[in-house]
Amino acid sequence: MPTVALAVTDGMLHYELSVAVEVFGADLTHIVDPWYDFSLCGSGPVHVDRFRLDPDHGLDHLAHADTVIVPSWADTDRDPPAELVEAVRAAHAAGARVASLCTGAFILGAAGLLDGRRATTHWAHTRELARRHPAATVDPDVLYVDNGDVLTSAGKAAAMDLCLHLVRLDHGSANANKIARRLVIPPHRDGGQAQFIATPLPAPGNHPLGELFPWVLERLDQPLTVEDLARQARMSSRHLGRHFKLLTGTTPLQWLHTQRIRHAQELLETTDATVDTIAAATGMGTATTLRRHFHRSVGVPPDTYRRTFRP
Repeated sequence: MPTVALAVTDGMLHYELSVAVEVFGADLTHIVDPWYDFSLCGSGPVHVDRFRLDPDHGLDHLAHADTVIVPSWADTDRDPPAELVEAVRAAHAAGARVASLCTGAFILGAAGLLDGRRATTHWAHTRELARRHPAATVDPDVLYVDNGDVLTSAGKAAAMDLCLHLVRLDHGSANANKIARRLVIPPHRDGGQAQFIATPLPAPGNHPLGELFPWVLERLDQPLTVEDLARQARMSSRHLGRHFKLLTGTTPLQWLHTQRIRHAQELLETTDATVDTIAAATGMGTATTLRRHFHRSVGVPPDTYRRTFRP
């Protein structure tokens, strides 16, 4: 059973902390069994805004976890507690995967875990994070950054994106999507998607692309082009691109490519279909094309992915 430890201390923000508890601390064994062995780790009773938390273990327990989550730090002008920084550093040295949510990146930075790595945080604090940790490459335009053993997310909703990304890595895309549906949130937003989107995605049908999205998802097996999407949406290709940027933070082709890859993941996890069949079902054409794009996007070939996530 994978273990997840949430590092808590006075001065953290409750939203990102509650996101981690909701994803990793809930009993979701009806979806994945075994689920995570989850614990709160702190040096004593913790006050988070109007809430009081009683940790299960001391901060030294972080070193025994497979994954350590560091929630957002409220006052980025103030140095985080030295004992927390040292505990996070020790956990990483012991082999833990360490992920920060929002301004929790400042704690990872203080622990030296961002040096030589890409990182992000809430867009309002990226400049300060870069100034304070010049050895890190801070990207202000992404939802989250995955370096393998060190991960960072942007603010608020992006914290949920990173948590679901961790679930996807551990338990597969199909199970991550089930949890997203349980939480009534979009099943996947790619980490490279723009952090700041001018118009949040409204409810289906309340925006110019409301009917286009489901139309595309039902036709992923077809060789769709931007012109096809524009024609279906009854607008010019340029106008379509502007709407996509406002609503999703990406381009039509990038969005379409992501949907094809995610559909391929689900088919690999939930069916015995051959790679050739999945390539046809996702509009990739040939197994060679699917393997190339899948490996580039997911990091492993389709066959390896299937062996990892098939029950």
